[in-house]
Amino acid sequence: MTALRFIRLVTAGGALLLLCSAPVRADVDNFKSVEDSSPEEVVGAMSLKFVRGLANAATGWLELPKQIYVTFRDEGAAMGLTVGPLKGIGMTIVRTVTGATEAATFFVPYPGFFSPYFEPPYVWDVHTSTAERMQKSEE
Repeated sequence: MTALRFIRLVTAGGALLLLCSAPVRADVDNFKSVEDSSPEEVVGAMSLKFVRGLANAATGWLELPKQIYVTFRDEGAAMGLTVGPLKGIGMTIVRTVTGATEAATFFVPYPGFFSPYFEPPYVWDVHTSTAERMQKSEE
């Protein structure tokens, strides 16, 4: 397999993963919409989506060492050194493309009320989800 074919295969796999992953909304009662929100909330959510997109586009490459480490920690050295880099390459592509998409479409309230496309919303968030962070901020 040539390097170009491998890159095409990984890119196609990452694009397929991105297209097939759908956001899941667990808390329908607290669903926010643009119509139900104040202008300040809408602008704040748009700003957060834009900054999150820029951060993910710029730091998506950190998925490579992160996935190697996480796979090594959870599944052992052999998997960490063989499967970890493949997961890292795939997630690098997904996070970088998703970040660029979020930054380019920051004014569109999709998915949900400017929610992140997938969890965790940033590469450095390993153990917390957006719902957990929102609960902590409300307390």
